[in-house]
Amino acid sequence: MEQFKYKRILLKISGEALGDGSNELYNNESIDNVCQQIQTLVKAKVEVGLVIGGGNIWRGAKQGEKIGLKRINADYMGMLATIMNALVIESKLKALNVKVIVQTSLEINQVAEPFYYKKAISSFEKGYVCIFAGGTGSPYFTTDTAAALRATEINADILLMAKNGVDGVYDKDPNINKNAIRYSHLSYQDITNKQLKVMDLTASTMCMEANLKIMVFDIKVENNIIKAVQNKAIATIISNQN
Repeated sequence: MEQFKYKRILLKISGEALGDGSNELYNNESIDNVCQQIQTLVKAKVEVGLVIGGGNIWRGAKQGEKIGLKRINADYMGMLATIMNALVIESKLKALNVKVIVQTSLEINQVAEPFYYKKAISSFEKGYVCIFAGGTGSPYFTTDTAAALRATEINADILLMAKNGVDGVYDKDPNINKNAIRYSHLSYQDITNKQLKVMDLTASTMCMEANLKIMVFDIKVENNIIKAVQNKAIATIISNQN
């Protein structure tokens, strides 16, 4: 196995990455693929933090609006969905004999520990994967913001933003425009100036202020999580320097 460039990572994946692209919430092959790559990283002494979205279960404000829910209620339901996904990955990783803990921003002591960054860092040093669930614990924030926050708190070397079927940031939607151009490098100022939809503005600003590098890559490419940590994936790098 080639040498890994990053020692401690925060991997952000969507809830949809746990499915198969259909209406199925979970797909064994997709989940096993993610967990086996994490297992490889752990064996290589890479410290892995993980944030998982909840979009395969609940789309938050969009679905809540359809049935007349207040935004706050819809957002809390989304946070609970991320905890459900965290428990799925926890179970799968344990089956692979990977040490793992789930920490949540919402107190659900029966199934997970409350988030505490010092405990997370201590757990990394003991070889645990830390899954950070429940978003930020507050409404009106996305899981992108939660990922940026946790990456900053654990002092991650990089925030890996895994996308489904998109290998980086483009000037136009590559699914619609065949002439879309992928950026290899962007600055945070570029994100604002070009109005690129990489993540929400809160998350972007947080990463910029923390001088945290982001890599945007396609999780659907074989072994691409591993390649991303090796700095070998086709991707877009976002940092304070273009």
